[in-house]
This record gives sequence, C-alpha cells and structure tokens, in this order.
Amino acid sequence: MIPKNIVVHQQSKVLELSYEDGSSYRLPFELLRVLSPSAEVQGHGPGQETLQTGKREVLIANLEPVGHYAVKPSFSDGHDSGLYSWDYLRFLCNNQDQLWQEHLDKLAAAGLDRDAPMTNSSNSCGSH
Repeated sequence: MIPKNIVVHQQSKVLELSYEDGSSYRLPFELLRVLSPSAEVQGHGPGQETLQTGKREVLIANLEPVGHYAVKPSFSDGHDSGLYSWDYLRFLCNNQDQLWQEHLDKLAAAGLDRDAPMTNSSNSCGSH
C-alpha cells in the first residue's frame, strides 16, 4: 500500500505516513535507521546483521523517491544505502512495537546500550 502523504518531522524525529484508508503512523528515525533494509545493516544472509547503536539523535537529512516503489532516506550519520519499499514501511508501521522490543533485546543480549557509539566491525561486506 502506497502512502498518500509522507512528512519528515525533524523536531520530533519521526516519519509520518498517511494512507488512503485513513490510517496514519509515526515511525521514529532511530527505528528506521537501526532497521535499515540495507546490506550494511542486514548483512547478506541470516546471522550477518550488524547491530546498530548510537542512533537516538539521528536525523533524516534527505528523503528521495525511488521509482514508484520506495523511498531512500539519507541519515545525518551518513547512512544512505537503504531502500525502504512501500511494503517494508507498512511492515514497520504494523510491527514497530514488537520490532523495537526485539532490537532492545538484541542489544541487551550483546551487552550493549542503545546510545553506545558504533564500532567498526570486521564482518562488513566490504562495499561500504
């Protein structure tokens, strides 16, 4: 489902998506950044994900359309390789509470704080 309206709210750090059915969602920039669909974050297969930290204050510097199927945000930390399809955005909207809790649980299991700075990982795919 394609959003009828997308608003970037820099002050509150949320991306607001409104749909034809009257539904409206607010996705925090931090959630969008830590769950980026990019290979840099997701890896190239199961178990290759890079756990994202230190993204609480991240902003969306630019949001550009990609064809008729996605948007590509450029984040203030330099990350700009994630293509957010309409289906992926709707998935995030419908599951954000569960996905956020899973992210916090993964941080806790790794002994990391969500505000810890990112460290360079050796399992980078080499193209970033």
